[in-house]
Amino acid sequence: MMNALDYVPIAATAFAVPQFLPQILKLRATRDTAGVSWSWATLTCLNNAAWITYFALEHYWTALIPSSSATLLAGTLAVLLSIRGQARLRPSILIGTWAAMLVAAWVVLGRTGLGALLTAAFVVQVTPSIWTAYRTPRPTGISSGTWLLILGELSCWLTFGLYKSDPRLITLGLTGVTASALMLARIHRTGQQERSRVHRTGQQERSRSGPAGDLLADA
Repeated sequence: MMNALDYVPIAATAFAVPQFLPQILKLRATRDTAGVSWSWATLTCLNNAAWITYFALEHYWTALIPSSSATLLAGTLAVLLSIRGQARLRPSILIGTWAAMLVAAWVVLGRTGLGALLTAAFVVQVTPSIWTAYRTPRPTGISSGTWLLILGELSCWLTFGLYKSDPRLITLGLTGVTASALMLARIHRTGQQERSRVHRTGQQERSRSGPAGDLLADA
């Protein structure tokens, strides 16, 4: 009889498949790119494409589902951000270098080398998102839904890694949970600042309107 924890990867897949939809939908609805990293979206697409290759070589067919979804949706997000002028030359060069490293690892060392390099892939891809979010004064474009799904997925992998005593999954889970918590904290703080700003603006408008404005408000 299987332990309930053996089903945790299924839960992780459920969190992973729609992961980028909230961010895409928010960007299409608001056209707000503030705090959203093009490098993060591009690296996520690239790394998951590499994971597809690795999983196919390992005949791990179930894992192709979330990787394929992330490749498609993160790639779509990267294109949308590019259309809105978020792509930059220097990050593009660095991403091209990372892509060359992945290819070289596969060619020289095969799937073992590719798998070893991919263990650092999440740190590489998530760093630009945290950097951009905390460097942007008002990162209002970031979707909390996407980062809640990322938190859910990586919490599952952390739990499964602890259950299986798998150091790679534990490292991935800890990194993902930490990164998600940092992003959600930034989103929450931004929301508080926006509500405070709207409140102050409302007070200022009421002050300028004077008694007449108060009478209209009471009418």
